[in-house]
Amino acid sequence: MENTQNAAHLKRQMLLDALFRLLTRSFAFLVLALLLGILLSLLIGALPSIKHFGWGFLTSSDWDPVAEKFGAVVPIFGTLVTSVIALLIGVPISFGIALFLTELCPPFLKRPLGIAVELLAGIPSIIYGMWGLFVFAPLFGEYVQPWVLDNMGSLPLVGFLFQGAPMGIGMFTAGLILAIMVIPFIASVMRDVFEVVPPMLKESAYGLGGTTWEVVRHVVLPYTKTGVVGGIMLGLGRALGETMAVTFVIGNSSNFSTGLFDAGNSIASTLANEFAEANGELYLGSLIELGLILFFITFVVLACSKLLLLRLKKQEGRTS
Repeated sequence: MENTQNAAHLKRQMLLDALFRLLTRSFAFLVLALLLGILLSLLIGALPSIKHFGWGFLTSSDWDPVAEKFGAVVPIFGTLVTSVIALLIGVPISFGIALFLTELCPPFLKRPLGIAVELLAGIPSIIYGMWGLFVFAPLFGEYVQPWVLDNMGSLPLVGFLFQGAPMGIGMFTAGLILAIMVIPFIASVMRDVFEVVPPMLKESAYGLGGTTWEVVRHVVLPYTKTGVVGGIMLGLGRALGETMAVTFVIGNSSNFSTGLFDAGNSIASTLANEFAEANGELYLGSLIELGLILFFITFVVLACSKLLLLRLKKQEGRTS
């Protein structure tokens, strides 16, 4: 009798386990189906633009809805430049915040400072945009840009980047606002992964005479490199797709310029500004193709990060 009950219990457990695997597998394939559905809908919507412009859409800087001449160079350039500026500023600051909170901060300050950093992530992007336009941009254009133009505008090799009228708005301002927005995401992830490092490893390094920086460089970072890269990719994804904050401060100009202080455009800001008033199949198809390009850029970024993680994993255990 007992053997029969055990067999029935085991059979029911196996059935429930199979059902659980089927359910979780269905969720995974549902995400994949949604991804393919979004990609397919973007392709169908962008077909008029793809057929009309071909590869020229990626190399043209024209954007004239009246003449129905469209090109993606300016939005792509603005998206990449503002995202790179955001990472160049945001990643070091986020690393410093995470390092201070986990290694150097007094215990009574850890929780308040950690909560303060996380609260920054909850501020709506439109608030960042309004603050950037009405508070930061006037101060930046009056006190910072003139000094930069006078002292760095004539430098060889990099001087062309610091050209333009000191209006306060432009691609550099958009990058700064994006940096402020991605800092709480990257810093929170870095702090969390730094805290999972076994204390024994750090204590052993300190016992051997290592400084705080040496412990972080040779113990903490190698142990948490996957999480650190994941946090940076999370911030980059936020920067690439940010809409409202960038729309407020980037200037929304369709003219191509290499000057960081000049007005520009991003893919997200172009869609936000023009999608609602797009008339005509070609105009709408061009905007949807911009969305498809942003989708592709995000996919390439994630693929590159995955390859980087795989390469780091292969190097584990090797002598340096």
